[in-house]
Amino acid sequence: MSERESMPYDVVIVGAGPAGLAAAIRLKQLANEAGRELSVCILEKGSEVGAHILSGAVVDPKAIDELLPNWKELESPLNVPVTKNEHWVLTARKKYNFPHALMPPFMNNKGTYTASLGNVCRWLAGQAEALGVEIFPGFAAAEVLFNEDGSVKGVATGDMGVARDGTHKPDYQPGMELHGRYTFFAEGARGHLTKELKRIFELEKDAQPQTYGIGLKELWDIDPDKHEPGRVIHTQGWPLDDAWGGGFLYHQANGQVAIGFVVALSYRNPWLSPFEEFQRWKQHPAIRQFLEGGKRVSYGARAINEGGWQAVPQLAFPGGALIGCAAGFVNVPRIKGSHTAMKSGMLAAEAAFAAISADRAGDVLADYEPAVRSSWIATELKKVRNVEPFVAKYGSSLGTLLAGADMWMRTLRIGLPFTMKHHADHEGLWRKDLVQPIDYPKPDGVISFDRLSSVFLSNTNHEEDQPVHLTLKDPEIPTEVNLADYAGPEQRYCPAGVYEFVEEGGSPRLQINAQNCVHCKTCDIKDPTQNINWVVPEGGGGPNYPNM
Repeated sequence: MSERESMPYDVVIVGAGPAGLAAAIRLKQLANEAGRELSVCILEKGSEVGAHILSGAVVDPKAIDELLPNWKELESPLNVPVTKNEHWVLTARKKYNFPHALMPPFMNNKGTYTASLGNVCRWLAGQAEALGVEIFPGFAAAEVLFNEDGSVKGVATGDMGVARDGTHKPDYQPGMELHGRYTFFAEGARGHLTKELKRIFELEKDAQPQTYGIGLKELWDIDPDKHEPGRVIHTQGWPLDDAWGGGFLYHQANGQVAIGFVVALSYRNPWLSPFEEFQRWKQHPAIRQFLEGGKRVSYGARAINEGGWQAVPQLAFPGGALIGCAAGFVNVPRIKGSHTAMKSGMLAAEAAFAAISADRAGDVLADYEPAVRSSWIATELKKVRNVEPFVAKYGSSLGTLLAGADMWMRTLRIGLPFTMKHHADHEGLWRKDLVQPIDYPKPDGVISFDRLSSVFLSNTNHEEDQPVHLTLKDPEIPTEVNLADYAGPEQRYCPAGVYEFVEEGGSPRLQINAQNCVHCKTCDIKDPTQNINWVVPEGGGGPNYPNM
């Protein structure tokens, strides 16, 4: 085995999303203010910054205001303010406007912007690099490195040029080790290194299980006469029955709308397909009217944290910290998390800079967690902490009423005197014989589409001759348990056609089409026996989202 080279840094950051980039910028700002050198690097598994970023997005600029007060002068992509905010309740054929006057004030989108979060990250990367941050796109952090005392030493990137059978191809290159005095993990929802760190350091022992939704999104060029820049629409109700979730339609720049659908992964019916629910939702007359005469130009999917405040784990451990969606700071009813993610990165940066200034390394950043728990992140998330569990337990109609009442009471400082609990998403699936299969309509190729044509628009690419990054702990479970008991739910919950059961010698076998994977992490979350373990493929693989 070739020996890996190593590079030392003061701070190593895994992931060039909003949290990782905000942390890097804040570290460099503090170093410049103190007149000292500070080395900071970011590893990004996507082929470029933004390639793996997918969000609605309606962005609350609160954290950007703090981080870069002059951001409006820096050619920011936040240039379409929200001008019209609507919430629709859908039935199979009709829509009903839900009055915003009935919602708590913090639920309005005043002062927010609709934009591509991928482009926001590209812009933040430019600000970071101008300050001297080193960003390495196309390099996936594949392994956590530890010091002899058990503290985090840094990370190692994955080897390149490894064949599917594990042998070294002619272009083989061993991974690189990046050592940091502190390492921030900003991998996003269900990061594979974060999952390992949670286990090793028991970071979730005092927290509720994290819960998730899957968000599916498309970009459309629409008829200019139908386009209203800044108009934001959210929907709930149809077509979901067993599950809860909803859709969004945002009128963004350049004559485009971002449309998407979120399904909570706590659903019970193994026949449910989030992808098909999204395609069915687009056929609703109220949604279809915007898309007719338009053209779909991009598609993607990503898991979203939905566990709220009670699912936030311990944030700091020897030598490292969790920031952003790796920890889980999404405000579920507001459908926003980039602002809280950025703020957590900034607070971690301040704690790390103070520690490095005191010549510390590899210990617990004890100031970070109290800073988060006394910040506006906590204030915001505590108000909405019962929303997801109310709706998950009581359904969309009654759950929404109870969640709304709880939010209003907390707004008036008389909130309910308890915090509801969660169950892990994979525990809720019912056996196939307990529910009826769902007969989804076939795609028309105009408004609704199939998976493979959708994956094509995600620009997903993986080197085919490499180890499969969707690993099975037991290769027999997919047929003996998942197919037998749950009708093979992986072939429906995956939004990219990665999993399919094929006949081989008269018996079914699970085929894994890893090259289709859009890195959403749904399989790692929803697999009923937790038999699927998602790990990183070669750096640069996966989707290449243009402006998602």
